[in-house]
Amino acid sequence: MTDGATAGNDERGGGLSDKEVVAEAEKLDDAEINVRQIRQTTSVYPAMTIDDAYRIQDAWREIKLGRGAELIGHKIGLTSRAMQAAMNITTPDSGFLTNDMVYAPDSTLTVGDFCDPKLEIELAFVLGTDLEGTDLSVDDVLDATDSVSPAVELIAARSFRRDPITDRTRTVVDTISDNAADAGIVCGGSPVAAREIDLRWVSALGYRNGVIEETGVAAGVLDHPAHGVAWLASRYAEQGRILHAGQTILAGSFTRPLDIRPNDHFRFDFGPLGSFELGFV
Repeated sequence: MTDGATAGNDERGGGLSDKEVVAEAEKLDDAEINVRQIRQTTSVYPAMTIDDAYRIQDAWREIKLGRGAELIGHKIGLTSRAMQAAMNITTPDSGFLTNDMVYAPDSTLTVGDFCDPKLEIELAFVLGTDLEGTDLSVDDVLDATDSVSPAVELIAARSFRRDPITDRTRTVVDTISDNAADAGIVCGGSPVAAREIDLRWVSALGYRNGVIEETGVAAGVLDHPAHGVAWLASRYAEQGRILHAGQTILAGSFTRPLDIRPNDHFRFDFGPLGSFELGFV
């Protein structure tokens, strides 16, 4: 597995076999390709754990890399206290980014290409050096960062957020299996050096069709967006993995998700860091 990760074995997690892990990853992959949502993973394996979910995510990543995709970074989610409380957890989650998940700012995307898509406003850290260790500080992250850019994450749900038949709501375990809901990244505006400004006070305004829908400040991400990057590096270090120079790390949203409808037009204003737009048909 990439970066020293393994698909796991029958002794890890809630007991999912390697065959079951790969089968679930294949189902999620098929759901994304065919834009057809599937039942929640925990509806079949209710006893599965977060470790099992990351095994499924890792297996899905390997499926994509096996088709020729390139790993270009990672995303961090569930970084706000409100979202953690809603999901009944106390830590963030994470997913992977591949090169085919990158979209240009000021472009137009098709809503029908994604399963129940939404947008979240974030900051993206581009690493200048490798980052590894289990006791990293904000300064350690800033020292390793080449630049920080305004960004939005395109999230999607390959398994139903709420099952249309049972009305069952998916859990954080389902979300992690589903690559932490990650479907894409858009970076725009004006990147800055990591210490050029106080990143805690970066703010953003999210407009849909000319009407302001969301506002937020980056300190909403664990009091400093670099804390999320440190958390991810620590979790990977425990698995013998590292964050590599050149990778992009989405640090976590500091707004609520914005629903996307056909013919919606979005503008994201980061003040001194510039703005960019995104349209949907």
